Amino acid sequence: MVALITSIVVAVLMSVGIFAYASRRPVGTPVTWGEAMVGAVYVFFLSFLAYGVIPHQWLTLAENEWGFRADRLLYGWGDIVKPISQGGWFPFDITYQAISDTVAVIFYVVFLGAQIWMWARWQDRDKRKEAKAQAALARTSPYGRPLIKQG
Repeated sequence: MVALITSIVVAVLMSVGIFAYASRRPVGTPVTWGEAMVGAVYVFFLSFLAYGVIPHQWLTLAENEWGFRADRLLYGWGDIVKPISQGGWFPFDITYQAISDTVAVIFYVVFLGAQIWMWARWQDRDKRKEAKAQAALARTSPYGRPLIKQG
């Protein structure tokens, strides 16, 4: 449990670090060889955490410590999901291992969506700055004086 939580916290902190760096780095600045190598190692380690370590730690926790095995069937909420093979009405068996694997797949989908969103935010960081600058200009007259009384 500690390993799973620690790896999630480290991944979140590293993701926040990307946004902190993106707000400081000027758009269009040439990248040096050293910056490119540091960035590549940083992103590789973050991807390694997100796609390798976190799902592995989840599966290890669920299967070893919580006993999510293939021979345990889900009988949740009384007899609502009791399978036909066990005398219930639910049409198929749901094992705890299937639940564990589904949670791992959800981790992968969430990480992929977050990665796509983060790279889109990185690529559009100059557009957001331009939009803020346009909004600030819209509040001033052509002579540079504020149009709205400030106070």
